[in-house]
Amino acid sequence: MAEQRPLEVDNELPTEEELIGDSQSELTSLKSSILEHRYENGRRYNAFRPGSYWGPNDEKAQDHLDIGHHLHNLLTGGRLYLAPISSTVQRVLDIGTGTGIWAIEFADLHPSAKVIGTDLSPIQPTWVPPNVQFEVDDCTDEWVHEKDSFDYIHIRGMYGSIADWDALYKTIHSHLKPGGYIEHWEQSVQAKSDDGTTAGTVYEEWAELAHRAGDAFGKTLRIVDESKNRITKAGFVDVVEKRFKCPLGPWASDPIMKKMGAFNRLQQEEGLEGYAMYLYTTYLGWTREEVEVLLARMRKALRDPSIHAYQEYSVVWARKPVPGKEAGAG
Repeated sequence: MAEQRPLEVDNELPTEEELIGDSQSELTSLKSSILEHRYENGRRYNAFRPGSYWGPNDEKAQDHLDIGHHLHNLLTGGRLYLAPISSTVQRVLDIGTGTGIWAIEFADLHPSAKVIGTDLSPIQPTWVPPNVQFEVDDCTDEWVHEKDSFDYIHIRGMYGSIADWDALYKTIHSHLKPGGYIEHWEQSVQAKSDDGTTAGTVYEEWAELAHRAGDAFGKTLRIVDESKNRITKAGFVDVVEKRFKCPLGPWASDPIMKKMGAFNRLQQEEGLEGYAMYLYTTYLGWTREEVEVLLARMRKALRDPSIHAYQEYSVVWARKPVPGKEAGAG
């Protein structure tokens, strides 16, 4: 046990320049630790909260995210959001901003808004509109933002990222202004077909493995089917869900769906390794070589025109009720 002796005074005090230098050095060290990355199985991942997110953040992963953004624009006819927010919205939060492309485009469209994009990975560009700010942050931590301070909070593609969705939705609810909106986009990992052509294919195996890996990870990949009920449970009103079918491959006869299918296939081909490598090797006990074999089978299925597979996308938007006013229909 340490003795409780009087603390001695250092009579050789450092100069002010030395103190400032030490402080700056510490700040630089802390900043650099946030900006670092880690590497596994030939892919780069976030170093801030390592292992808390399954996806890589390297150039290939960023291309995959930007293709996904374009795909969302095709699904919505070019609209960045579907919630009925004001055109003069003031404070906006984009959780899991990724490359920041949605936040930047939203800020350009709404110059009155201050847009904050948060992510575990510092992969956003430096040159951005003056009303955009990016932060390295974990949305499951206690928020530093004031409660009742945001007009609109946007989430997209966070499946397999959150252990307690109910807690996050409650946090979002408390940080929205009364009358403010949440909008949450997700996609299914399970491919379907209206004509039964996905039955007995690798698509079914892929979905079963992905769900099992997500469950072992402790962060569900099924939120696409759960978000509406969980958002309602969190106390939101006027809850609306819209679902989209998005082909995997250009097999659909409709020209727009054919184009979406082509981009979705490209998105999947760019993202397959990122989806599976960390989760399957870490939580299912697979080797890298075993994952590569599964990826090859999936790529072959994606290029098979006889399999008419599609994914489901869901978007849920809802309003925080205004105290003392009619809540509205759910």
